[in-house]
Amino acid sequence: MKTLKIFIIGNVQGVFFRKFIEDNAKKLNVRGYVRNLQDGKVEVIAEGRDENVKKLLELCKQGSRQSEVKDVKFEEIKYQGFDDFRISYL
Repeated sequence: MKTLKIFIIGNVQGVFFRKFIEDNAKKLNVRGYVRNLQDGKVEVIAEGRDENVKKLLELCKQGSRQSEVKDVKFEEIKYQGFDDFRISYL
């Protein structure tokens, strides 16, 4: 099991990026959340099997069709125990 905190930088708000991540996380059986941050970044907490979390990380780097990802930063964090994956609203 791996848990990553991921920050996506670029044109990633208002371009269906969160929905793109949510849909793919559910397909990969990854749990956690995705949310917009006030500074324009998107934050993802992704938890699941190592290979599935890595695949979701690669999708974060790729982005949705409408988005433009400029940079992705991530760190491994301790297990959070999420039950599902959702879009979180501030």
